[in-house]
Amino acid sequence: MLQLFKKYSVVIRFIAVFLGSYFLLSVLYNSYLIYSEAQTEFYPDFFTNIVSRQSAAVMEFLGYAIKLEAHETERAIKVFIEDAFLVRVVEGCNSISVIILFISFILSFFAKKRTTIFYILGGSVLIYAMNLIRIALLTIGIYEYPQYASLMHEIIFPLIIYGTVIILWISWVRVYANLEKNEGEV
Repeated sequence: MLQLFKKYSVVIRFIAVFLGSYFLLSVLYNSYLIYSEAQTEFYPDFFTNIVSRQSAAVMEFLGYAIKLEAHETERAIKVFIEDAFLVRVVEGCNSISVIILFISFILSFFAKKRTTIFYILGGSVLIYAMNLIRIALLTIGIYEYPQYASLMHEIIFPLIIYGTVIILWISWVRVYANLEKNEGEV
C-alpha cells in the first residue's frame, strides 16, 4: 500500500491541495457572503456591487447611458441602458468563484513561491477584467440583439470567462513543467 502511495504521490498531492484549497477558499468566501447579508452600504455585497459599477463604467465608456438600481426582490443589481432593464448582476456574476477555482488549480501545481504568487495575482486580475468586459458586452449585446440573449448568456460569454481560465491553466502547467525541469538540471 505504501508503494502505491509513493507511486501516485504527485497525483494524490494534486488532488489533496486542489480540494483542500478549494474547500478553504470556498468556506472563506461563503462566510464573507453570510457576513455581507447584514451590510447595506454595498448591496448586495461589496464584490458584486463593485463589479456592477465597473461594468457600467465600461459600458459608459463605450457610449451607453447606464443606470444601476438595487433589485426589489432579489440580492442583485439591475442594469438599464436607455431606461430599458436588461440584466441583473447577481453574486455569481462577480467572478470570485471562478477566481477561487483558478487559484486552487494553480496552488495544486505550486512552483517557486514568488512565481506562483505573481501568477495567481496576475491571473486573478486578468479573470476579473475579462469578467467586467464580459458583463459589459453581454449587456450591450442583449440591448442591441435581444433575440440572441439566451445564446450569449448561456454559451458565448461563459465560454469567454472559462476559456480564459483554461488558457491560464495550460500556460501555468507549461511554466510549472519548465520550472520543474530547470530545477532538476541544477
